[in-house]
Amino acid sequence: MKKQNLLVLMLATLFACVAPEQPKTVSLFNGVDLTGWHADVPAMDQNPDTVNPFIVRDSMLVSLGTPGGHLITDSVYSNSRITAEYRFAGEPGNCGLLVHASTPRALYEMFPKSLEVQMMHENAGDFWCIVEDIVVPDMEARRGPKEEWGITEGKKRRIPNLTDGSEKPLGEWNKMVVECVADTIKVWVNEELVNYGTNCTTTRGQIAVQAEGSEVEFRKLEVMAIEKTTKTE
Repeated sequence: MKKQNLLVLMLATLFACVAPEQPKTVSLFNGVDLTGWHADVPAMDQNPDTVNPFIVRDSMLVSLGTPGGHLITDSVYSNSRITAEYRFAGEPGNCGLLVHASTPRALYEMFPKSLEVQMMHENAGDFWCIVEDIVVPDMEARRGPKEEWGITEGKKRRIPNLTDGSEKPLGEWNKMVVECVADTIKVWVNEELVNYGTNCTTTRGQIAVQAEGSEVEFRKLEVMAIEKTTKTE
């Protein structure tokens, strides 16, 4: 009996020492090719020989900026934290990380239905509503007159971020983290919380990056599943 009790105690101690399983981080880019992604570039419809604006160079994912389009994950995500490390390779310009993407070319026959987190130089962290919507504090002060709000062509779709000076100098790497939990989206740029919205009209979808005029290099693109109960400061 004593031996059995000792064995039970040893097993209990062993299991108590086992750390709980940590959420798994998955790289969205393998450093070699675009496996797991597909490009949607309208210019390719008329000319299949059009250069794909998304390439792999020096183990990095590169958006050449033109022709305009999107590189979209094959998989759908919800309740996740996306981390992107990026920089403008030459001249500063425009790009974006889209979350909860769904219907392709839903806006201006170019942009998929989604919520865009802006990467444009000096505007990183802005929200752009693309046939989806979100609510932020001080909504009218940040978005403009309520009667002009909208999620389609010609409407006020931009919601500026909360900070200035969060981005690194040109040529240096920026880290953007986008956390999507239920209908809430939070954005950090270089560890600083720059935007926060609730009541997003969608809670799941694909992830996309843009080709929107400027060359952008990504050295990291990864996603981690998180629980709805996750709380972050």
